[in-house]
Amino acid sequence: MPVRSKWQSLPTEQINPATLAIDKLSPADIVEGMLNEDRKMLAAVQREKDRIAVGVEIITQALRKHGRIIFVGAGTSGRLGVLESAEMPPTFGTSPDLVQAIMAGGKGALLRAREGVEDNYEEGARSINRLRPTKKDVVIGVSASGMTQFVRGALTRARRANSKIIFVTCDPRTELQTFVDLTIAPAVGPEVIAGSTRLKAGTATKLVLNMLTTAAMIRTGKTYGNLMVDVQTGSEKLRDRARRIIGIVTGLEYDAADELLQRARWNVKAAIVMQKSGLTYSRALSRLRGAHDFVRDAIGEDVEARLRELLEVG
Repeated sequence: MPVRSKWQSLPTEQINPATLAIDKLSPADIVEGMLNEDRKMLAAVQREKDRIAVGVEIITQALRKHGRIIFVGAGTSGRLGVLESAEMPPTFGTSPDLVQAIMAGGKGALLRAREGVEDNYEEGARSINRLRPTKKDVVIGVSASGMTQFVRGALTRARRANSKIIFVTCDPRTELQTFVDLTIAPAVGPEVIAGSTRLKAGTATKLVLNMLTTAAMIRTGKTYGNLMVDVQTGSEKLRDRARRIIGIVTGLEYDAADELLQRARWNVKAAIVMQKSGLTYSRALSRLRGAHDFVRDAIGEDVEARLRELLEVG
């Protein structure tokens, strides 16, 4: 009998032999079964660690050349790209333009699924074209199946602009490997519910995207040790975090840290340099620029020993 479905052979569409009777299980057994599958998913991501590291370096080099990161996806994959993009400014103090995301169906598809938009190759190309990609940028296509036409259209257009292309999928056999600079493809296997890629495939994708963005931000000076020193301070919670970071690094009491941060215009990095070096705010910013935005290099001091000492006391 001829096979008419082009999706039938995809790993994400296969029937999982471990969950054939899932609809007869107790809640506890369903949860246990899902945990068992997620353990397999973690192993699949682990096998891609070298490729993920290569992706981190590609992104880091792009950021150092003032390029952008642009995620492209549909459905769950698209929403995960949007999530990464949205979280970068508050966590790492980046401009909203630095990390962007394009999702099939636009903003409306974030909250309500719009089936069919993922099949539009031309709209994918148009969507990326609106951002005017350049050779400095990295475009990260995200497609669990590896077949999303919206994503393919966007990547094809980005390739014409000589952007670097990273493709994150859960089908290691995708033919796009010959078209992109790097493929990261955790082979998560069949889902608990056949075809439901918001499950293992979605979780694996989230892990990969977390590592790509976080590691690249670390490599461009966005942390001091594991402290979030480029944190934005738009809420009381984040201002509290900034005060505590200053206290950890400099030893200042909470109120003194607050006063220092006000003088530093709530720039945590500048505040640290001011306190450690005695420089004014403007000179602290100049020192940071000269150190390529790395606090460690700006003050010539490693924070690891201080952090270990605080952990031992705690």
